[in-house]
Amino acid sequence: MNPTHDEGKVAEAIEHITAKFPSDIFLWSALGTLATAATLFTQGKRTEGLLVGQWAAPLLILGLYNKLVKLEGSD
Repeated sequence: MNPTHDEGKVAEAIEHITAKFPSDIFLWSALGTLATAATLFTQGKRTEGLLVGQWAAPLLILGLYNKLVKLEGSD
């Protein structure tokens, strides 16, 4: 860790807001998007299903970031 390193104002604001959310929200949101994508895909809306299905990975990454910030802190 670099003691002279400071987080930017944007990163601090994001961390302050996301730290209020339970990490489970991101997991359940990702699973919900996958279920929605599967439903759209089976209804013949292939393009929309593929689009919604791609939301799962960013949600899981946000959940991981949220968890790391809660465990390690922002600095």
